[in-house]
Amino acid sequence: MSVMTGIGVIIVNTQGDILLGKRCGKHAPYWSIPGGHLDVGESFEQCAQREVLEETGLHIALPRFIGVCNNLQTWRKEGKHTVSICMLAQHAGGEPQRLEPEKCAQWRWCSPDALPEPHFEASKMAVTLWQRGQYYRPAR
Repeated sequence: MSVMTGIGVIIVNTQGDILLGKRCGKHAPYWSIPGGHLDVGESFEQCAQREVLEETGLHIALPRFIGVCNNLQTWRKEGKHTVSICMLAQHAGGEPQRLEPEKCAQWRWCSPDALPEPHFEASKMAVTLWQRGQYYRPAR
């Protein structure tokens, strides 16, 4: 088994809310920021832009790196070990669409201070790092 690299993207609108998706399929019933797995030869920024476009139809400007998290809770629960690169982007306009309905039941703008539950570990950690201005927090 190998460790996978994930990319999560916090998209912030002008009201300060962030875009969250209610996952279905294998990640149901968790809420999460948009994101996915890094492809071979891809930069973090390219992956973030590609995943957001594939999932939501939104074009984001070049996102910036804000942190990294080692998702050991998910590994203990599911046996899947992912290290997540957390990125931040401003919402450039447009409404998110459900372009992968088999993976996401809905998109919703939410306050980062009131995240819906249950919430995907990597997504919750990305928001926590962003809010605290931290780059990394040791996994528990």
